[in-house]
Amino acid sequence: MNKPISVAIDGPSAAGKSTIAKRVAAILGFTYIDTGAMYRAFTYAVIKKGLNPEDEAASCSIIPEVSIDLLDDGRVLCNGEDVTKAIREPLVSSNVSYIASYKDIRLALVDMQRAMSQSKSVVMDGRDIGTYVLPNAEVKIYQIASTEARAQRRYKENVEKGIPTSMQDVIDNLTKRDYIDSHRAFAPLRPAEDSVQLDTSAMTIEEVVDAVLKIIEDKTGVKACR
Repeated sequence: MNKPISVAIDGPSAAGKSTIAKRVAAILGFTYIDTGAMYRAFTYAVIKKGLNPEDEAASCSIIPEVSIDLLDDGRVLCNGEDVTKAIREPLVSSNVSYIASYKDIRLALVDMQRAMSQSKSVVMDGRDIGTYVLPNAEVKIYQIASTEARAQRRYKENVEKGIPTSMQDVIDNLTKRDYIDSHRAFAPLRPAEDSVQLDTSAMTIEEVVDAVLKIIEDKTGVKACR
């Protein structure tokens, strides 16, 4: 493969984007870039600093101080600290959409994300990958699911990770994040005009993976070798 291929998977919170993106990247031998984890890590840094995530000026003031690394084994480091589990805690989850809405923070992280896609084929998931981060991506998918399906998935994920939560808390958090993500002024959540919409509400993980691989093959000719 001469020219790197970029696959952009967008959609609302808990639509299963990260799970699918990781599997598809592994099957195709592409690099998986978890943009959501990057915004969560920055949110963690803001909270750890004792700042209010709803305060844009204060949150943006620490941009020069924050270093985020995504390791091949899936771990996330923030200023050298392993924050893989901490960034999934409710306090971070309930504040990450504020951080992700701030233009200066988005610009800083987008620079990192674009640089990663220049030299290698990537699968990147988030809210604005196809519309803003990688507008020229060869493949753009907008992955959705009903609020009920997303809540069930996120609740199960939290339980498996030992994160204390209730189903109502999860529903409230998803509703809040959907509103903030889709109403932010800079690079809001919305499908790219040339994206393929995929509703995963009634699909298993393997069915979604197969569907995404088929879309990639149709768009680029790259076939999965399993």
